[in-house]
Amino acid sequence: MRTPHVVVVMGVAGTGKTTIGPLLAARLGVPYAEGDDFHPPANIAKMSAGHPLEDTDRWPWLDAIGSWAHGREGLGGVVSSSALKRSYRDRLRAAAPGVVFVHLTGDRTLIEDRMSHRQGHFMPTALLDSQFATLQPLEADEAGVAVDVTGSPEEITARAVRALDALPDLTPR
Repeated sequence: MRTPHVVVVMGVAGTGKTTIGPLLAARLGVPYAEGDDFHPPANIAKMSAGHPLEDTDRWPWLDAIGSWAHGREGLGGVVSSSALKRSYRDRLRAAAPGVVFVHLTGDRTLIEDRMSHRQGHFMPTALLDSQFATLQPLEADEAGVAVDVTGSPEEITARAVRALDALPDLTPR
């Protein structure tokens, strides 16, 4: 990337945000922040119990991520966040107008398989349907790229870097 931007690695649960985010940050030479760490304990308890979050649950979480992103403007950084709805991404952009999104995408079967094999994560596979139902992919006027999650983490990260480098203009639209 030509200038330091804050990159939000987004997508449904199980796409690899927590794996790809740090790898992407390392490739870009910027810090990484795990989006799950911004959740208040009540959100984690709700998801752990198999209940999807509502928008009112997400606003403080998104505001905390947005605050981190705002503090990294001009310096660069990578943060993970599902950012499933346009309104969530709009909220992040309101806090940090220069954010760029990397939407990790993939086949539902692959993602479910990956979710079923991960250890120690609070998000149960049962919530994957609600994640896909909520997902609103990036729109043409949003700064960002979609990156397929097939292959190794290193291949996915390389694909993300190439896609970001190919963006003609990384200023907010």
